[in-house]
Amino acid sequence: MRLRLLAVQLRHPGWVGSHRTAAAAHGIPVLPTPAVGAKAVDRAEGEEAVQGVVELIDPCRKGQARTPGVVVHGLRLAEHEVTVVDGVRVTTALRTVCDLLMALPTHAAVVAADHVLARGLTTRQQIAEFLGPEGTGAGRRNCRAARMALALTDPAAGSPAESMARLHLHGAGLYPESQAPVPTDNGRLLRVDFLFRKEGLALEVEGHTWHGSRAAHQNDILRFNELTACRGVRRVLRFSSADVFFRPRLMLRTVEAALAALREEDAPRSGSSIVSADVHRTIPSHKGAIPCPSSTGSRPPTTRR
Repeated sequence: MRLRLLAVQLRHPGWVGSHRTAAAAHGIPVLPTPAVGAKAVDRAEGEEAVQGVVELIDPCRKGQARTPGVVVHGLRLAEHEVTVVDGVRVTTALRTVCDLLMALPTHAAVVAADHVLARGLTTRQQIAEFLGPEGTGAGRRNCRAARMALALTDPAAGSPAESMARLHLHGAGLYPESQAPVPTDNGRLLRVDFLFRKEGLALEVEGHTWHGSRAAHQNDILRFNELTACRGVRRVLRFSSADVFFRPRLMLRTVEAALAALREEDAPRSGSSIVSADVHRTIPSHKGAIPCPSSTGSRPPTTRR
């Protein structure tokens, strides 16, 4: 990607790498989406197309131009929004994430913004100013959708899978704490990806792809044993990134079933208690009446004929 971008910029020095191309230069994760400008492609074709497309901004152009493997956006671009990464000119992290918020589907935009915010590459306030009435993005298409996506971000997200899991949970009306601290028996604090504190249900999203290495993934598994002994944690559910991205409904059903079971355990047991009493002592005696049986098990006398 870098060599292709460099080749384009040698022919067009005023063009600046942007959108997905700039995201790749900054290390910002972008979830696979259909190819730029494509109306309908399947997942595999879409991923391959996006990976091969170089996106740039030409501030002197109006509209958008496409050639095989190259998409040029005609957008305003200030000089302070341009930086150099690995020898090529690309948009800054702030400008890049703002462009992504306006160009990507909501879930992919939130994942990219979470990453930028979590790593301190920019702030929510800076993004909001760019998208505001006085910002560079004012008047651009999808600016309102970008502000809505920004409201869904969480700087505490630790990985793209955690961002997606949070979006799925919120979409189902479930709002756990993110990166919640829980105390261990020795007083140390552990952080869990998500915690329903009232029910004591912890959720961990795992997978060596997003955690960086197989060794890190192994450490997460070892950490599971310590987590299960933490005060306030009654049950731990673990999901892989594949569960989050490809089996979200199953993940949600599992979480909802666990919450229901924990709430049922906490619910007071319903049932009526039977109180026995020696009632025949309080009933007035009448001639010829048969005494009532008492709670002591006495039986009424039989009458001989």
